[in-house]
Amino acid sequence: MKIAIVYNRESQAVINLFGTLNREKYGLETIKNIKDALVSGGHQVKTFEGDKNIISKLEEFMPSVVSGERPGLVFNLSYGIQGKGRYMHVPGILEMLGIPYVGSGPETHALALDKVVTKMILIQRGLPTPKFMVMDKPDSPVTEDLTYPLIVKPKDEAVSFGLRIVHNEDELRDGVKTIYETFNGPTLVEEYIEGREVNVGLLGNNPVEALPPVELVFGEGEQIFTYEDKKNKSGRTVEKVCPAPLSEEETKKIQQLAIDTFNALGCYDSARVDFRIDKQGNPYILEVNSMASLGADGSFVYAADKMGLNYTDLMNRLIDITNERYFGPFFLDNTDGETPKEPLEIFNSITQNRHKIETDLKSWTNLSSWTQDPVGLSTVRRRLDDRCKKLGLRAVEEYTNGRSAWTWESKAGFKDGTLLVLPIDIPGERKGFPIPFRTEQEWIYGEGIASSRGGLTVMLTALNALKEQKLLAKKKVGVLFYSDEGRGMRYSSSTLRKAASEAKQVIVLQPGFTEGKVADQRRGSKKYSITVEGDPLRVGGKNSKQADVLSSFLLKTEKLKEISSRDKKLTIAVQDVHSERYSVLLPHRVTATIVVTYINEKLAEEAEKEIRETFKSSSGGMKSYVETIEERPPLLRRKNNEVISQLRQISEEWHLPFGTESSLLASAAGEVQADIPVVCGFAPASKGLYTPNEAIHRSELIQRSLLLSLFLLEQ
Repeated sequence: MKIAIVYNRESQAVINLFGTLNREKYGLETIKNIKDALVSGGHQVKTFEGDKNIISKLEEFMPSVVSGERPGLVFNLSYGIQGKGRYMHVPGILEMLGIPYVGSGPETHALALDKVVTKMILIQRGLPTPKFMVMDKPDSPVTEDLTYPLIVKPKDEAVSFGLRIVHNEDELRDGVKTIYETFNGPTLVEEYIEGREVNVGLLGNNPVEALPPVELVFGEGEQIFTYEDKKNKSGRTVEKVCPAPLSEEETKKIQQLAIDTFNALGCYDSARVDFRIDKQGNPYILEVNSMASLGADGSFVYAADKMGLNYTDLMNRLIDITNERYFGPFFLDNTDGETPKEPLEIFNSITQNRHKIETDLKSWTNLSSWTQDPVGLSTVRRRLDDRCKKLGLRAVEEYTNGRSAWTWESKAGFKDGTLLVLPIDIPGERKGFPIPFRTEQEWIYGEGIASSRGGLTVMLTALNALKEQKLLAKKKVGVLFYSDEGRGMRYSSSTLRKAASEAKQVIVLQPGFTEGKVADQRRGSKKYSITVEGDPLRVGGKNSKQADVLSSFLLKTEKLKEISSRDKKLTIAVQDVHSERYSVLLPHRVTATIVVTYINEKLAEEAEKEIRETFKSSSGGMKSYVETIEERPPLLRRKNNEVISQLRQISEEWHLPFGTESSLLASAAGEVQADIPVVCGFAPASKGLYTPNEAIHRSELIQRSLLLSLFLLEQ
């Protein structure tokens, strides 16, 4: 894949140069070593200065449309050019551009670079760190009762700049003065922990792995690791010992503290935590290096080598870790050379075209098709018809009602094959402005992106991958899409039942659940329209003791809620309530929607009887009307579901997440006959479903597309 190494050395290409200039730089030899390591790993690598020209350079090197290649990646070595927030500059730009990169995000760098904020977070998490205070200026008061000797260092500098030990107040104020004049910033003052200094490197994400601890042995002189030591200007040699001579219990403790610190600051991919261990064996966290040095003589590289990762392996491992974080474990080449050509080609076709897939998803979210928007629905349907034709599918008039359900099939037909079912409407009606399409590291947001567009894109991506291999025409595949999900499939359900009866198995592309879970059980639902009418009463009138319509309705609904039972998987809920009244009078008419969700049909029937009995007209003058407006059957777990067994097997083979879950929401899967294997929730996992914050899990967009295509390949 294309990898851009971004660093800061000589360039000062900014609009203005002022403020705190960067003092940290990677050596040219280290940059070359990293590049050589990545090239030997089979990557296409270029190096770039992290200045104002970085955007245009990256656009040229890794354009947004990656022509058949895996997405590009930035290996971030940039400490920034200037300013207190310099660590954050390049990661922030990369996030804005949507380019994956190695290392922590800007927010983590901001926390780690500010040593005081880091210590406050550690204290909040109950993690041990030396007592401290902050002195803004040399004449600032001493606010804490700290025990000498003390350590002074700049509040937000790295590489041990300005670090020194002080033994009394005169030395303290002299040290603060030096830091103030040199760095024009506050000084962190903390108690010096007499004892040993140990570093723990961290590698990975979920889970993160702690490397063997490295002890720094200073020999003569002050027992701290100064800037001069790091730059070999102190005249002494600091020896590194790895693994540090600690007991097994001490090693596990300090490694766990390092992992807890890594997680507390939200680090990614790699970091290093520095400790002091006092004479009683108690560890104290000094600071976190969110950009652990990758120099050949650094503690991080030294520890990795001791655990069997040479320099080349370590650099390429960082690339693999980053790819796993952004794209999931399936992104890595998980074949052993014996994988058949066709599935491997499909794998590459999907995983190497993430940008194209997300662009296609965006184009669908830009088309409005709410349930009550016939113009928008017609637009989406025509476009989907066109895509089906391009895939080589043909329309099946027998299973198309021309109003709310349309069916297409491959040249081989879908009889005794797989029927894919998905909605094209976004349930409800638009209120307010469209939801803008936007991507985050883990989630993609957009209008109808979970309720409709995610599953639609998964289906098209999977079928297109098969077509590229000239396999789609040979597979028995059907596609049925419908436009009345928001109406409970009132008009399309009979068409679906008819089409499903011809298929061997059915997959419904409704939103799934995180960790790759699909729905093997869904509740059914029944929806009722309730109208209660009575006399218009005055507030505080002669008949004030007479119950008004609204109060009577509320009392009755509270009684109904008592029927709900989590154990019985039965719920009765009021969804909408509207009242009508004259001027200052109390309401004389209430209309409401009551929904019942259930697994057991008998319990649902009993609940309906209770609803009708509760709202029957009374002799007191009130009249009630109950009308069933929607019925959706439940999806019950089916024994020996062959589809789930096959999907699980494919998922294990390709290291894709997969599992099953029960859902409270009814879906099209309930319309499928009991003797036909069916899986629901095959679209990407969602959050904020049916809300303005609707989103799908970004990795699952690719994972689901890959799983569906590999499943269809085996049919």
